[in-house]
Amino acid sequence: MRSDVLKKGDETLPHRALLRAVGIGDDELEKPFIGIANSFNELIPGHIHLNELVTEVKRGIREAGGVPFEWGVPGICDGIAMHVSMRHSLPSREHIADNVELMVISHSLDAWVGVTNCDKITPGMLMAAGRLDVPAIILTGGPMKAGRDGDEVYDLSSGFEAVGAMKAGRMSVEEANRIERHACPGPGSCSGMFTANSMACMAEALGMSLSGCATALAVSDKKREQAYLSGKRIVDLLSEDLRPSMIMTPEAFQNAVMVDMAIGGSTNVALHLPAISRELGIDLTMDQFDEISKTTPNICHISPSGSHHMEDLDRAGGIPAVLNRLADRLKTARTMDGRDIVEIARSYPVKDNSVIRELKDPFFPEGGLAILKGNMAVDSVIKQIAVSEEMMLHRGPARVFHTEEGVLSAIENSEIIEGDVVVINFMGPAGAPGMPEMLSPTAAIIGAGFTKVALVTDGRFSGATRGPCVGHVNPEAYAGGVIGLIQDGDIIEIDIGNRGLNVELTDDELERRRMKMVPPHRELTPFLRSYRDHVLRRC
Repeated sequence: MRSDVLKKGDETLPHRALLRAVGIGDDELEKPFIGIANSFNELIPGHIHLNELVTEVKRGIREAGGVPFEWGVPGICDGIAMHVSMRHSLPSREHIADNVELMVISHSLDAWVGVTNCDKITPGMLMAAGRLDVPAIILTGGPMKAGRDGDEVYDLSSGFEAVGAMKAGRMSVEEANRIERHACPGPGSCSGMFTANSMACMAEALGMSLSGCATALAVSDKKREQAYLSGKRIVDLLSEDLRPSMIMTPEAFQNAVMVDMAIGGSTNVALHLPAISRELGIDLTMDQFDEISKTTPNICHISPSGSHHMEDLDRAGGIPAVLNRLADRLKTARTMDGRDIVEIARSYPVKDNSVIRELKDPFFPEGGLAILKGNMAVDSVIKQIAVSEEMMLHRGPARVFHTEEGVLSAIENSEIIEGDVVVINFMGPAGAPGMPEMLSPTAAIIGAGFTKVALVTDGRFSGATRGPCVGHVNPEAYAGGVIGLIQDGDIIEIDIGNRGLNVELTDDELERRRMKMVPPHRELTPFLRSYRDHVLRRC
């Protein structure tokens, strides 16, 4: 065991003395040391209950013969941070991976459990698992219930869209207040297929969580049982020397992308899965995403794509039931619960065909995401299942902004009209920096009643975003991408069916503009300055 370096030998006597100071006795020095990376905090609904789950994880570890050691991991609530442009959110993913690396390596832990939830915390922990390649298991904290007020059903996106509706005079203050008080009823990650729950589903589809973990509600007895079983299982994983590199294989990533396309997950999955795969030396490309999308029907319409919520998906059988639909297409891959993913798929039938449709009767014939290319992008991402049929092909004049606030002001002042293509540039990893989400402007567009306004950005979107919203435009404006050269009135065509994103400008005109392009000034904290430097070095 890795921890033997501390437990045995004369040279580490003082190290053992320090361990005894925290309560480790002779018996514990004979047992494996199991870390628990706990992202509990009192700011994020998805995390306020994690201490209760950690208690169960510790119980499972101790009963299986291990010694648990808990430490804290930071977490940012994207929904709360969004109002201050959330530039720290995506960079926190790398910070979380670094946190786990620091603690596991520095303290010679034999294995670890990631107790997590929400947008950057789960992918950060999965990145750490791939990087460290010591036995690990991911316990996601579960979704919250959908909000209800009589017959009305709400979630977080209802709140963001209410803002746009109020500003457009389409909703009263009293009605908006009712949504505020009911949209998020308690603990758990927000109740739709937003980024937090999308990544919980990816952790399970990759084989890094126990079956059923992604959709079990935060407040359920099932979630507490999963916590206990995860604690027991991590000790078994150590004895079996079953490591993340044996689980998160190229085949596992292809399976995960297939599941994502079937369930209609957040566009952020296209950021996080490649980042996780890179930690394992696996190249997961946007072309692979699109190839899988073209052959994988979308069989779930969870909010914001439809009226169902995570509790409905759980009731219908959760990710194991989705896997059941895909069983004949899955590639063989091991999982942390000891079974092959295909074995799991064949063990869990679908319980509600209206929530998880048959492949021959999908909500949409392709997957949830589409990768668009053209003279504006080497690649970009759109959640095509959240786009109306009439907007699958759209051509219109650009309205260019460098900030979200500029868009919100333009909407409030009736400066945006139907047919426009709103462009928010210099919002990429280096340009913002930090690649913030654009949920506020996209929700404001929906809330204001627009049906024929598109949005294109080198930033990204919340999983709660719906409508013709193209994000992750690559290369970003700060790196010289064409999106930074667009001016008001330029004609942009978005052709989702043919995977096209183009601006009607000649190469010569684009080059003339590039010579004059000056990035907007951004005030940077030391952390953001360091992150921008990191991004530019990687480019």
